[in-house]
Amino acid sequence: MSFITDQQTFNDLNLLGRHRRGSVVSLFSQVRTRGGGRLLEEMFRHPLTDAEDINRRSGLIRYFSALDLRFPLSGSQVEAMENYLGSPGYGHLPAAVWHGLRRKVMASLVRDEADELLREGLAAAFNGLRVARDFLRELFRLDPGGPYSDRVRAALTVLEDRLLAGADVSADWSLVTIARYDHLLRTQLRAGLEMVMAVLSELDVYIGVGSAARANGWGYASALPAGDNIVRIDGLRHPAMSNAVGNSIELDKNANMLFLTGANMAGKSTFMKAFGIALYLAHMGFPVAAKDMVFSVRDGLFSSINVADDLGQGHSHFYAEVLRVKNVAQAVSEGRRLVVLFDELFKGTNVKDAYDGTLAVTEAFSRYRRCAFIISTHIVEAGEALRHRRDNLRFAYLPTILDNGRPRYPYILQEGIAADRVGMTIIENEGILAIIGK
Repeated sequence: MSFITDQQTFNDLNLLGRHRRGSVVSLFSQVRTRGGGRLLEEMFRHPLTDAEDINRRSGLIRYFSALDLRFPLSGSQVEAMENYLGSPGYGHLPAAVWHGLRRKVMASLVRDEADELLREGLAAAFNGLRVARDFLRELFRLDPGGPYSDRVRAALTVLEDRLLAGADVSADWSLVTIARYDHLLRTQLRAGLEMVMAVLSELDVYIGVGSAARANGWGYASALPAGDNIVRIDGLRHPAMSNAVGNSIELDKNANMLFLTGANMAGKSTFMKAFGIALYLAHMGFPVAAKDMVFSVRDGLFSSINVADDLGQGHSHFYAEVLRVKNVAQAVSEGRRLVVLFDELFKGTNVKDAYDGTLAVTEAFSRYRRCAFIISTHIVEAGEALRHRRDNLRFAYLPTILDNGRPRYPYILQEGIAADRVGMTIIENEGILAIIGK
């Protein structure tokens, strides 16, 4: 079963876009090969939904992070190997010899670089495969029973093939020798070398992601079966923010909804994004920006944080919000185990409708105890009403402290409902009324 999410959630959490500044995937993009880049993107687009698979991948990344290895090949080396090995070979050796002879003749008659390019590609492949073989031998020597040893052993079986190991790269190779080695790599050993390149792509990702985790002090998440309905995170922070304040949160089957309040700039949206990113990365088996995390596997994640109006469809901001809530409600009502993040429900309408809508929608969603919710709002009165209606809500707020009339935000989650009223203080501090009075 696939992990369910959508473009709105990708946008809210800034998950994708390896070359986009500040995206989550860019924080892990230390890969050096095209294959590693493709694999990293694939992992980001397809989180896992099986606890064993998640913990296995997480264990591999933690393992390579602890080894503190450096990927042995440069990007240009691997690119040359991929370009050569990825091009089609010839079905049998006589055909390879015939085409080699044809290239030689063409090179002598006209300016045809095909023969020279083949020689360069063949040499690059042999040199790169030799480096890969030495690296994998050392990795196997360090830990012959390690969690990745089966893949290493399978790759070495190909790289230590007698004909491959005995090759001596030389600029003086004869036409027949070139044809024989070309046939060996691109025909006889083609399937095996495709597997070797896949192993190199995996190592590129595992080493790069493990290095990012080590450099940033990120932790690892442990996956539990879906039925436990637990999300527990210690020291959660946003991975793209340096010197971020860590917070802890726990949701379970008895309290599966967090009702979050606090003033503007207190950190509610950032906290919700940090939570969503951690949950998404945890389902990938990737490191998370937290000290520790334990979670039950979910079917998907939906967020509503930066919903925009749609002028093309004639949808106002408020109507776009309503449609978003409707779409999420449909997914929740189908019985899936989802995590849902709503930031400032119905902020596009008047206060009375926003209060009524927040109260009604929050109470309705709280009945789905297989899911987990975080709902934030400025309308603290809705929280007071919900406190007396439902027994599975947890209330927390991010405080604002006034120092000599100036707001300060500690970004530390507190139990309860916010009592801060600092909006007018900020307006007065900015001198707006004085400007208008002039």
